[in-house]
Amino acid sequence: MRPILMKGHERPLTFLKYNREGDLLFSCAKDHNPTVWFADNGERLGVYKGHNGAVWSCDVSRDSMRLITGSADQTAKLWNVQTGAQLYTFNFDSPARSVQFSVGDKLAIVTTDPFMGHPPTIQVKQIARDPSEQTGESVLTIKGPGRITGAIWGPLNKTIISGGEDGILRTWDTETGSLLKESDKETGHQKRITSISKSADGSHFLTSSLDKSAKLWDTRTLTLLKTYVTSAPVNACAISPLLDHVVIGGGQDAVNVTMTDHRAGKFEAKFFHKILQEEIGGVKGHFGPINALAFNPDGRSFASGGEDGYVRLHHFDPDYFNIKI
Repeated sequence: MRPILMKGHERPLTFLKYNREGDLLFSCAKDHNPTVWFADNGERLGVYKGHNGAVWSCDVSRDSMRLITGSADQTAKLWNVQTGAQLYTFNFDSPARSVQFSVGDKLAIVTTDPFMGHPPTIQVKQIARDPSEQTGESVLTIKGPGRITGAIWGPLNKTIISGGEDGILRTWDTETGSLLKESDKETGHQKRITSISKSADGSHFLTSSLDKSAKLWDTRTLTLLKTYVTSAPVNACAISPLLDHVVIGGGQDAVNVTMTDHRAGKFEAKFFHKILQEEIGGVKGHFGPINALAFNPDGRSFASGGEDGYVRLHHFDPDYFNIKI
């Protein structure tokens, strides 16, 4: 399995996202320029210019027409995927951290960081079909207890699930903004949740954490289903849409990168069996911690983005599909 090395970012990667068909891969990095690539050969298609801060996350609409990005420059922007034109800018009082379109693309979540006395929030924005009618006000604003590191839509957009600095998952009602559930403190993550990744059907989701584990949860009940333990902090995770596999990656917290030499870092994407919780293999290659992972929606390839500024695109060999445990 020879990876395709995609060099287009000058700073560490923060997020990767495939579109629904799996022919485009969107990458976000700390260099202000979200980029789109052909997902089969890694050719760079274009760059979305306009942010002037690190871009933390992105999402693409179901029809691959709209891109939303959240950035440390205190904005979230809507883009035309095809032309790279900025359609709208949502302004906030603090950095925008995580963004996600709802099912149907009529709404989007944007989470913001605590900053200069402003509390962390989860905000729901209405997304107009016609960009000229787009407005900036929030349909719902939830003030979070402590920094929110990521948020996803629950089933039928009825709930929002957020993960935080404290390692606790919370389910919020999207109508009222009230807190419905919290994950169990004992069995849940003990340190900051670094990423949240949904399964293809949305029935369960995977979280990664600095407590050196990733955990699989039931979306409706927040019941802990599985735990995948590794030897280093986990920065990113993804669920295979095809096989019962999950992939997790990390190495070190970005803050501590200079503390060790390159051989000491465990910079490989590790594959685990989703049900049996056993490690089935790993893919090495990054010269720094892995900050982003994504599976192609067809399950036949995956991409990883590292602190080293590279996106590595891996098309699986045939024998990957026959791994027996």
